[in-house]
Amino acid sequence: MPSALVQRPDRATAAPSPAVPRRRTRVFALAEARWAAAALVLFLIALPLQLAGAPAWAWGPLYALACVTGGWEPAWAGVQALREKTLDVDLLMIVAAIGAASIGQVMDGALLIVIFATSGALEALATARTQDAVRGLLDLAPATAARLSDDGSEATVATEDLVVGDIILIRPGERVGADGRVLEGVSDVDQATITGEPLPVPKETGDEVFAGTLNGTGTLRVRVERDAADSAVARIVAMVEEASATKAPTQLFIEKIEQRYSLGMVVATLAVFLIPLAYGDDLTGALLRAMTFMIVASPCAVVLATMPPLLSAMANAGRHGVLVKSSVVMERLGQVDRVALDKTGTLTEGTPRLTDIRPLPGSGLDQDALLALAAGAERPSEHPLARAVVDAARTRRLAIPAMGDFTSAPGIGVTATVDGHIVAVGAPARLLGDTEPASAQASVIARGLENEGRTAVLVQRDGVAVGVLGIADRLRPDAVTTVAALTTLTGATPILLTGDNPRAAARLAEEVGISDVRAGLLPQDKVAAVREQEKAGRKVLVIGDGVNDAPALAAAHTGVAMGRAGSALALETADAVIVRDELGTVPAVVNLSRTARHLVVQNLVIAGVFISGLVIWDLAGTLPLPLGVLGHEGSTVIVGLNGLRLLRDAAWNRAAQDAR
Repeated sequence: MPSALVQRPDRATAAPSPAVPRRRTRVFALAEARWAAAALVLFLIALPLQLAGAPAWAWGPLYALACVTGGWEPAWAGVQALREKTLDVDLLMIVAAIGAASIGQVMDGALLIVIFATSGALEALATARTQDAVRGLLDLAPATAARLSDDGSEATVATEDLVVGDIILIRPGERVGADGRVLEGVSDVDQATITGEPLPVPKETGDEVFAGTLNGTGTLRVRVERDAADSAVARIVAMVEEASATKAPTQLFIEKIEQRYSLGMVVATLAVFLIPLAYGDDLTGALLRAMTFMIVASPCAVVLATMPPLLSAMANAGRHGVLVKSSVVMERLGQVDRVALDKTGTLTEGTPRLTDIRPLPGSGLDQDALLALAAGAERPSEHPLARAVVDAARTRRLAIPAMGDFTSAPGIGVTATVDGHIVAVGAPARLLGDTEPASAQASVIARGLENEGRTAVLVQRDGVAVGVLGIADRLRPDAVTTVAALTTLTGATPILLTGDNPRAAARLAEEVGISDVRAGLLPQDKVAAVREQEKAGRKVLVIGDGVNDAPALAAAHTGVAMGRAGSALALETADAVIVRDELGTVPAVVNLSRTARHLVVQNLVIAGVFISGLVIWDLAGTLPLPLGVLGHEGSTVIVGLNGLRLLRDAAWNRAAQDAR
């Protein structure tokens, strides 16, 4: 084996992690922005010419071009909507602009088109920035990888062409090309972009690596375990690609109202035109009042009030490691009033670690000898507890003895021949006998460890107990503060739902401040607990990571999955994914959702006040068309910009601060 594959790299010489370029759509990359800008430029050229007294042939065509460039897209959208027997508010704006121009108000019609196109460009920008936050994850994975063939030759191939079973070579400083498992080599891999871990993670034979993570100074040979389309990053991206295409319930309701409102507005506009005309008003005055009414009464600002705040909140959350799948979910997050948490992998790191080594008196073993013996038997096992034992032995730099005749019995443990002895490692309740004194001693130690919330593992040599190991999952650093923040936000202490044993669950619950503990649950029991809360009128947020959490995630008002170790089923079922496994982002995103909902209400009030005031002015007095255009379209721009405030990092920081 080449020395590059076996020599552990020096951490001090690891290559620094280069920053991943932030994907950000440029404003003028959007067609809506280009057309709106062209219309604005033409309008700004024509306006001073008109005000300076230039002949109509100098500024008239410019206004016409401004109307065409800014209005052709909404006009086409309106025609398409008519084919589907719906009346689009965009088409009403175009009709109003044409009507204004037909009675000599060319500048007013062009101004209406320019402002309407600008508000449309703002909405397109908000949508694009949301998509940036999601698709930016794809920038993490390299475009190519070095694939090794059976004869040892190397070929550079596109990462999307890699298939399960391929062997790839990851050199120092390169990004991992696919999700897989290390076959050979030792290195430290920077997983901060995926998991948020601040320090590089040691990787050796058997360890899993993720596409897009950065290799340190060692060389790794990795077997691909997932196609590019099924990698952890690609799965997350696929789940949220439809985010900007979905509509929140509030907007769907508004769009239903918009259809009826628009039809009513057409009828009202005809009445505003025909009734004064019937009582002797001149044609120009009646038409001008009707066109002004159509403009100021159109629900553009109301329709635009909902999506920009929600889309902006989604984009901001995505930048901070919480990918919300849809605007529906972003709205629902702010409604939750009870939280249910899984234990392993959610409140804890999900990685068992050895905490206790208890050799029995008379065994002739010290702690290192007992651990080395157990690690020798457990080495081939893929069980998480076995990995914890082997990892502990490696951490202590113990010489792990060779083994043979390995067998594994699910639910019991493993057996192997180590240094000429038959060694068994497994559950005390399954391995302990009732007669040997050593068994009685081991039983007492095992019960003591379990009472402290640890998992006890018995080690036998030639059928005689020689020691007990204690293994526990480590609490996440931000678990306590997260539970406290969620309690403050919802007004109720979270519920702990776990399949773990009651003693371990109770001990952890006491550490984090949870009083309602449901332990030893099967998946259907977790669902029953969620439905029990919902029958009591609660809107439950479930946070989990495993396959056994997926039914509860689906049954909940809102489900959130931990992205690092989350099972594929949990990631697919959940409504949102915490990519970096930072539990503390949950209270922040809930608070951000509430802020977005407040902005929606604020925008609806702004839109309603503007529309009501302008309509009353037009009907009770004489509202100049330019003021009507500026007032109505100005309100549309105001609500759009108001919603985009949530794109700023300051909005996330404020939400996180307020949630503490």
